[in-house]
Amino acid sequence: MALITAFKGVRPDEKNAASIASRPYDVMNVTEARAEVAHLPNSFLRITRSEVELPIGTDVHSEIIYSTAASKYQQFKQEKILIQDASPCLYVYQQTMHGRTQTGLLCASSLDDYDNNIIKKHEHTRPEKELDRTLHIQTTLAQTGKVFMTYKGVESINSIIEKIITTQTANYDFVAEDGVAHVLWVINDEATVQLLVQLFDTEVPATYIADGHHRAASANNARKHLRKQNATHTGTEAYNYFLTVLFPAEQLQIIDYNRVVKDLNGMTSQEFIAALQADFEVAVSEHQVRPTKLHEFGLYIDHTWYVMQAKPHAFASDPIGVLDVSLLQKRVLSELLEIHDPRVDTRVEFVGGIRGLGELEKRVDSEEMKAAFSMYPVSLQQLIDIADSGQVMPPKSTWFEPKLRDGLVVYDIA
Repeated sequence: MALITAFKGVRPDEKNAASIASRPYDVMNVTEARAEVAHLPNSFLRITRSEVELPIGTDVHSEIIYSTAASKYQQFKQEKILIQDASPCLYVYQQTMHGRTQTGLLCASSLDDYDNNIIKKHEHTRPEKELDRTLHIQTTLAQTGKVFMTYKGVESINSIIEKIITTQTANYDFVAEDGVAHVLWVINDEATVQLLVQLFDTEVPATYIADGHHRAASANNARKHLRKQNATHTGTEAYNYFLTVLFPAEQLQIIDYNRVVKDLNGMTSQEFIAALQADFEVAVSEHQVRPTKLHEFGLYIDHTWYVMQAKPHAFASDPIGVLDVSLLQKRVLSELLEIHDPRVDTRVEFVGGIRGLGELEKRVDSEEMKAAFSMYPVSLQQLIDIADSGQVMPPKSTWFEPKLRDGLVVYDIA
């Protein structure tokens, strides 16, 4: 069963939360981060993207990056930009985007659960990304990025959270520059905290990482490092947990995660379209193509949209093979374009559906890319089924929105 715990969160005061909380460190480049810090001098990016404090060109994996992050975090606490709660708390975190609301419980989740597969995963991680956040955690002795998780909803937990958000005044309530509303309630009533912890322990058999596999793996790596350094390790230390937000599965939505490719492996556009017809019905579209069903794709090439519908022989029926990301990878990227490992091949890039189909057109029309593929999103049930089976999805299969803001609550592990 799922083990969670309350903790003494480190967070902004109520009037400054909107100007401190930032987008996650990994959804923007350093130029965008520098621009945000110039506009918002107390942005949490000064901690999560500490290269903004250093000269342009500084190696982002050098020791000074992590020591600067640790120094800036301590400065934020000393100057009361961030203040630690007096007692262990849980937190309700609600987001609203485009009229859709999701409400989760912000807590610390057990890394023993992570090791024992009570916390289930659906994708592999990249060692270099793990190392970056592992060093960040070990040096700052804080977990600054939340892991986005889900679970099969439980009515008793839903009822408690609903009562909190309808009867308790929110501690934070603001709309970020991207139009997403963020609302947070602090749960510091000891009886309520204990009840929620108990309910997860008795009613939630498993939780699932939706977004944030690298953050979770990095927290686990940091735990192993700190455990070796601690001769009196007991298993109850703060570093045995990691910062998470748990959302009921019925509230979440996965959006499309599209692909763009730089070349056609020596084929002309017409030769490529002809080759596709072995596995797909291909037809010109007068409009942008946002797929509306499984095994349907959009292709944008030479200023023209096409609808691609997979033929029955083109896909498998197993939980992985049936995914459109698997179908496109096997039949198009691998067999036709010889892009066999999309994690490392620079001829393919991934574009989150939040950027819209216009971004695909822009990348192709600029001649930066040769072709783009719009995708039908993976369903949350497919994610859960694959995680339950112990399998992993192909790289870049899911994109969740809205993203969790960094800096609203930090988890000290010292």
